[in-house]
Amino acid sequence: MKRGFFITFEGGEGSGKSIQVEILASHLHEEGHAVVITREPGGTRVGEQIRTITHDPENVDLEAITEAYLMAASRAQHVAQIIEPSIESGKIVVCDRYVDSSIAYQGFGRRLGAETIEKLNALAMNGAIPDLTILLDVPVGIGLERRLKSRKQKDRLDLQEKSFYERVSDGYRQLAKKYPNRYVVVDATKSIEAVAREIWNIVKAKINHHDKK
Repeated sequence: MKRGFFITFEGGEGSGKSIQVEILASHLHEEGHAVVITREPGGTRVGEQIRTITHDPENVDLEAITEAYLMAASRAQHVAQIIEPSIESGKIVVCDRYVDSSIAYQGFGRRLGAETIEKLNALAMNGAIPDLTILLDVPVGIGLERRLKSRKQKDRLDLQEKSFYERVSDGYRQLAKKYPNRYVVVDATKSIEAVAREIWNIVKAKINHHDKK
C-alpha cells in the first residue's frame, strides 16, 4: 500500500488553524481521500490528559522544561497510536500543531533553545516528519485580539506576556526559512475563505505530486 501524506498546521495564537483544518479536511473528503484529523497536545486518550495539565490556568508554576517533556510525551503517544499507523495505511493525516509548535513555544518562547527541543523530540517522533507544514502567519497583536474575542474561558496560554508570543512568532519564521521544502507560509490576516482557497490550492498540488511518485 502506498504511504499516506502528513500535513501539519502551525501558527501563533489567533491564526485560525482550527477552522482551516476543518475546511481542508472537508475538501479532502469531497475528493474521496481517507482523512484523519488530529491535534497536539492531544489526539489520544493519554495526550488529552496531558493537554489538560498544560492548559490548566492553575498550573502557573509548571516549569518550562516540564512543559517540554509533557509535550514530547504526548507526541510519542500520538505518533505511535494515531499518526504513523494512519500514514502507513495510506491515509492523509491533518494535524493541528506538531513538533514545530514545541520548537516555537518551548524552544523560542520559553527560551529553552530550538536544538534542545529538537533533540528531546527525536525519539518521540520516531521519524514521522510532515510532508507539508502550513504556517498561518498573523501579526502577534492581531492574533491575540482574535483569541480574546473568541475564547469564553482563559487557559494557561492566555497568561503569557506579549513578548513571549513575539518570540514564538520569530521562532516560526526561522523554522520556515530552515525547512523551505516542507514549509509554506500563508498570510492569515485575509478572510477565512481566502485563506482556505490558498491552502486548498497548495495541498492539491502537493498531493498530486505525491501521488505521481
